[in-house]
Amino acid sequence: MNIQIFGTKKCFDTKKAERYFKERNIKYQFIDLKEKGMSKGEFTSVKQAVGGLEAMLDEKCKDKDLLALIKYITEEDKEEKILENQKVLKTPIVRNAKKATIGYQPEVWKGWE
Repeated sequence: MNIQIFGTKKCFDTKKAERYFKERNIKYQFIDLKEKGMSKGEFTSVKQAVGGLEAMLDEKCKDKDLLALIKYITEEDKEEKILENQKVLKTPIVRNAKKATIGYQPEVWKGWE
């Protein structure tokens, strides 16, 4: 298993996801979206795994203006805008090769073990 957890240090669900894998002695890599973020390839892979862009957007994110802008710009521009501003993504994003989940989903991760 090659687990990557994308999130922020302050996100409660991201901390819970890290604890889930730690408790099971499963190695994972934590990527802080505030510092590094996802590459275009990682983003595309996650988007395909979770069923599209809408599933990835956090309706409760602090930057409501940016979220509104993303909803109304063309499809081609959306991805670029999101890659520039990954704080509009729901966290944690947990990735295992071609599989991915958004949010805290231990019931799905159990199936990965």
